[in-house]
Amino acid sequence: MSDHPIAPVADGASVADVPAALGPVSAAVPTALPAVVPVAAHEPPYYAVVFTSVKTEEAGRGGAADGYAEGYGETAERMEELVKEIPGFLGMDLASSPGGLTVTVGYFRDADAIEEWRSNVEHRAAQKRGRAEWYERYTLHVAKVERSHGFEREHG
Repeated sequence: MSDHPIAPVADGASVADVPAALGPVSAAVPTALPAVVPVAAHEPPYYAVVFTSVKTEEAGRGGAADGYAEGYGETAERMEELVKEIPGFLGMDLASSPGGLTVTVGYFRDADAIEEWRSNVEHRAAQKRGRAEWYERYTLHVAKVERSHGFEREHG
């Protein structure tokens, strides 16, 4: 989760910026593309899981070397590994506002993929720890995507 108005995470951003309750940062962006790239449009229908969060003061400052509360970065990295194993996981977009609001959107092919992610034992443990230590508040929205398209400017 980065510190700029709503836009995807730039290549090289720390995976620790991802809310541990949701999961991954999209694959690394090739250097020939712009620094930020949203998840590509997929053929509908599919689902978007929107996780909007505000970290606790302690989690936002953290005492760890990575600037996050103890265990947050490691947990986020593990969640990234795990969610990529879910059949039907399509990717994730992530953004943070300067005021501390973070929005993570995970894309899933179907409701079964979301349920598999939601019920994963390690993910459930990360959610519990997130509520206990890292998040002041959050909301979760699940939406069925009925239309999807993209645009990319031609360079050079």
